[in-house]
Amino acid sequence: MTNRRDWLTSLGAMAAGGLAASSFGPRFNEAFGVDDSNNPAANVGDRTTTIKITKLTATPMQRKVFLKLETNHGVTGWGEIDQLEPYVAALLAKSMFELLDGENPTRIEHLWQKIYRSHRDMRGGPFMTHTLAGIDMALWDITGKLWGVPVYRLLGGPTRDKLRFYPTPNATKVGCGPQPFSGTPQQIEGFVKSVENARKQVGPDGIVMFDAHCAMPPPFLIQFANAIKPYDVLYLEEPAVPGNIEVFKRLKQHISIPLAVGEQARTIWDVITYLHEGCADILQVDCAHTGGITQLRKIAILGEAYHVPIAPHCVTTDLGATASLHCSAAVPFYLIHEYYPSISPPGLVTKNWSIDKDGYASLPQGVGLCCEIDEAKLAEIAKTPSKPEWPTRGRNPDGSIADY
Repeated sequence: MTNRRDWLTSLGAMAAGGLAASSFGPRFNEAFGVDDSNNPAANVGDRTTTIKITKLTATPMQRKVFLKLETNHGVTGWGEIDQLEPYVAALLAKSMFELLDGENPTRIEHLWQKIYRSHRDMRGGPFMTHTLAGIDMALWDITGKLWGVPVYRLLGGPTRDKLRFYPTPNATKVGCGPQPFSGTPQQIEGFVKSVENARKQVGPDGIVMFDAHCAMPPPFLIQFANAIKPYDVLYLEEPAVPGNIEVFKRLKQHISIPLAVGEQARTIWDVITYLHEGCADILQVDCAHTGGITQLRKIAILGEAYHVPIAPHCVTTDLGATASLHCSAAVPFYLIHEYYPSISPPGLVTKNWSIDKDGYASLPQGVGLCCEIDEAKLAEIAKTPSKPEWPTRGRNPDGSIADY
């Protein structure tokens, strides 16, 4: 006759071996009152709500894609796909709907993982993560509307009362196009002068940033960085083409100015090497590139562990910029945010936040992303497609192809 201790020991051994409760048979169920109706392992589906995703509409709009998710309860969510060939991105989003159809939109992390890991050969690339970003924004928008709160409340609440943005009268950025591998004194002096002029514009208490656009090869960037005072610029953005961490390590050894990296780093797995190797002083990641709010928040938390703040890159319309603002408002380590109002076609997006005279954005007010889309205006703009944004500046004087 097996005693109680032996019985419990055997159960522990079988559980450690990965056996489900249902595999012990009726005697186990009878003894412990467990069956498929009340076994948590057999009931992972959401039974607390009937809301389901029913439709996805992806509308190419100039060089962006506006994405609309609809549900069976009439609650809709909006997201933006950026920096891709828009007609290809729209088709990809429509194809991905197969993974969303009938799902509960509030299972945001689950759906993010479901899409991201759906195809081993697409996982992590720009088409996957940029398209996923638009979907993710829409899911957060729906969830915020269902709970009746702005998205940043769902992320733990705001960690600040306002957020510094640029460009503003006291924060500006200058940059460059393709440059040779090593520069002449005249070439270097031209860029030094652009920084000096920007500093005069914003004053000694203003902010100047320099965007290298991956277009200054390492020797040229080292020449330039050593020709200006380290405190003249807040950071050097995109110091090198991603792909070889040794290049970033070499730049870090020779440049005392903070380096901002991450515009083309699309996930936590892309970012971790920069942090581990000490090459990132600022994470200049983009909500519309990383896979949306879900991934941007994880990147910010990862940076926090290394005392590295985010300074989000952003060239979206007000829709994508607002999504990024929600995440930025809810993380501890934040520096400054990029934003260009002129990118949004007039009347297309109504947002509920503004930037004050000192360059600080207010927290969005409302529910979800706190944006409204004029769908008639969207349909009108979509009738006139834009030309693809293939490289037009990536050329050297000798006709060779340059990075930009």
